[in-house]
Amino acid sequence: MMVNHLIAITMAYVIDLLIGDPPNWPHPVRWIGSLISLLDKRWNKGKSKRWKGAALLLIVLLTVFSISFVIVFIAYKIHPILGIGVESIIIASTIAQKSLKEAALEVYHPLIEGNLVEARKKLSYIVGRDTETLSEGEVARGAIETVAENTSDGVTAPLFWALLGGAPLAMVYRATNTCDSMVGHINDRYKDFGWASAKWDDVMNWIPSRLTGMLMLLGNRSEKMSKKEAWIILFRDAKKHPSPNSGWGEAAVASLLGIQLGGVNYYKGIISNRAKIGEPIVPIEAMHIPKANVILTRTVLLFLLFLWMGGMGFELAITWLKSAISL
Repeated sequence: MMVNHLIAITMAYVIDLLIGDPPNWPHPVRWIGSLISLLDKRWNKGKSKRWKGAALLLIVLLTVFSISFVIVFIAYKIHPILGIGVESIIIASTIAQKSLKEAALEVYHPLIEGNLVEARKKLSYIVGRDTETLSEGEVARGAIETVAENTSDGVTAPLFWALLGGAPLAMVYRATNTCDSMVGHINDRYKDFGWASAKWDDVMNWIPSRLTGMLMLLGNRSEKMSKKEAWIILFRDAKKHPSPNSGWGEAAVASLLGIQLGGVNYYKGIISNRAKIGEPIVPIEAMHIPKANVILTRTVLLFLLFLWMGGMGFELAITWLKSAISL
């Protein structure tokens, strides 16, 4: 079964690489978002908001897992090849390498053409911060931070869970991530109702984010510092991020490019002063955006290799254990 997952994961990677996420195609995340919105409107009021928010998370995850499991189970019952094909399509819907790279380049191209207004506009599509007055370096920083954070959230983390539980667990991860993005906010409306979604998202990202940050350094060469210095920055600065997981990607990318991420952002006019990550060896420029994309590409390929090695190693261990028991 693990081998089937690995084949499906590899096919999903290729599907996403070739097709991405066409805007007019039906996408499971939209259906998940509709269910979350419905429960949010009905339950996010009155007392016991934490319990209601936990119930929302549980219902969404059980619904997503059940539907995915039934679809994949039936496909495999018909024929293993059909099962792998269906599973690969579902897993492909949970990853977003192509669209993430394209979104970053849509910021990069107007930047290098000197069209800062357009670059700010494109950045506003992928970040929550105010972009209207950002300088060229700050716009580039926003795009780089998006690629760094979402290498795990958008690609490697769903692939990690797909290895452990196939398409159903990959969909559970994507549903968790969607719950967190929609209700896991620290504000008056969601601080209680979205608490369970935010915490469960942290749990599901804990291992993948750290693996991703370390594989970034293993699979890429640091431009401005030694490997040892890059590793020091990774473990020193990853914990500075407000998220327990997002800092791993940012710290790795910052050390590889010799730049400093973090700092001051504004959200609807309200200042947010985040800790700085990395060393400002060189100023952030537009050219660092495609370099961040290269890091993303190499890291995902190395992550796939890691999954194959881990998956096949597990299969061999189980086979050996069964043989030992039978003796």
